[in-house]
Amino acid sequence: VQLVESGGGSVQTGGSLRLSCAASGFSFDDYNILWFRQAPGKEREGVSCISPGEAHTYYADSVKGRFAISSDNAENRAYLQMHSLKPEDTAVYYCAAVTVCGYSGASGDEFYYNGMDYWGKGTLVTVSS
Repeated sequence: VQLVESGGGSVQTGGSLRLSCAASGFSFDDYNILWFRQAPGKEREGVSCISPGEAHTYYADSVKGRFAISSDNAENRAYLQMHSLKPEDTAVYYCAAVTVCGYSGASGDEFYYNGMDYWGKGTLVTVSS
């Protein structure tokens, strides 16, 4: 099983990047694909998730309206298009295969995920002010 992220780099505030995740060794259709990030000294943060079979997408509040997740089931690839990047977006970004993701909470808009079975080594995104 392998998940390989690419596309990270350094950009200025307001810039854009497109991350890619190449998956192999498992059935892409059996999992939701999650992008999460971790900045130095901070906890892991789930960013976005897509259910390849139904193409439902979910986002953390911190990235709604700026990031877009997509997938190419034929190629076993997922993508994270990031626009209007901010310094607080600086982190290592990882893709992962998770069993569950979606929205929950009293208002039904709290992003969650669970059952992380596989994940990659990450790609660094640095946003300078």
